[in-house]
Amino acid sequence: MTDSQDPSANAPSSASPPEAMQRSGHRKPLSPEELLAMEAKIRNVEIAISLVLRIGVILSVGVITAGLVLMFVHHSSYTPINGGYSYHNLTSPATLFPHSFSSLGRSIAHARGQGIIVLGVLILILTPVLRVAVGVLSFLYEKDTPMALITLYVLVVLIGSFFLAGA
Repeated sequence: MTDSQDPSANAPSSASPPEAMQRSGHRKPLSPEELLAMEAKIRNVEIAISLVLRIGVILSVGVITAGLVLMFVHHSSYTPINGGYSYHNLTSPATLFPHSFSSLGRSIAHARGQGIIVLGVLILILTPVLRVAVGVLSFLYEKDTPMALITLYVLVVLIGSFFLAGA
């Protein structure tokens, strides 16, 4: 069938091309200024997410290191590698590591190394959760409501899983 035989090929369009593009979900091309502004927003979001992840990891490593130093200062029997203390005792279930927020608070208040180590691990675990929260804010900043809602749902599921795991 040729173009002259196809009735839809010669039919006039009911909408002008820009209106048809807008109706079909396509966006109009961005001007150079709008493109630069969008790229700057994306770059700012990438920097914010990068900072959250870097600061979280560096902070957790610092806190864990401080906890290890305190633990070895308070328990000099841990220090000699070939001493009479077995390092298997440090990782046994009987070791007094805090297992609740109240015991974690007491351990930190008494400057116990084990509690400070657990705080560092907790910071490390919460770093990706904070990254998802920054993702929600970044999608709101970019005015991308559907993605902000999806990311908010992921954040709620992550936070809910912490509470369900503790039950």
